[in-house]
Parts: sequence; C-alpha cells; structure tokens
Amino acid sequence: MSVAAPVAIALSVLINATLCSAEPNVAAGKAFAQANCSHCHSIDKFTPSSLAIAPPFRTLHLQYPVESLEEALGEGLSTGHPSMPEFRLDPGQVGDFISFLKSLEQ
Repeated sequence: MSVAAPVAIALSVLINATLCSAEPNVAAGKAFAQANCSHCHSIDKFTPSSLAIAPPFRTLHLQYPVESLEEALGEGLSTGHPSMPEFRLDPGQVGDFISFLKSLEQ
C-alpha cells in the first residue's frame, strides 16, 4: 500500500502536466466551427459564406490578428448582429479555435 501512493501521485502529476501542455488541436477547432459557425460563415479556403454579411473565416486575418479574438472568445464573443449567437469557450477550445483560424491563413 505504501508503494501505491507514490505511484498514484506520480501518475497524477504526469497526467496533469500532459493536459496542461497539450498543443492546440486544429481538428477540434474545425469541429467547433463546423458545429457552431458554418451555418453562416465559410469555414474553408474556397466557398463563400452562406450569409452574405458573415465574413469567411479565411479572411479574418486580413482585418486583424486572429489572436486578438482570444479574450473575447473566453469571456463571451458577441456582436452587434442579432442573429449571431454569443459564444463562450473554455481555454482549450479557444486555443483550438484560434489554431484552426490560423490554419486558414496558409
């Protein structure tokens, strides 16, 4: 029993370190965009947005650095457009979503 406690503690530290240092996941960001944004915005490099006033995500970096959205996404992104829902993402989702947006810049 005395050996199990240090092993459990070591595993806990390793798991927490791995979760905290996880790299943003572009695929997870794209999945979020597909589920929540693609009804209005184009989320790829080619197609137009289905809602004319919704900018294609591939052009957002031309207007401002997409990293500037981090705080707004974490605190609750809302716009003056009445049909756009408010989104509040957890820190991991923010990183994933920003990584996805940056992938469209290339």
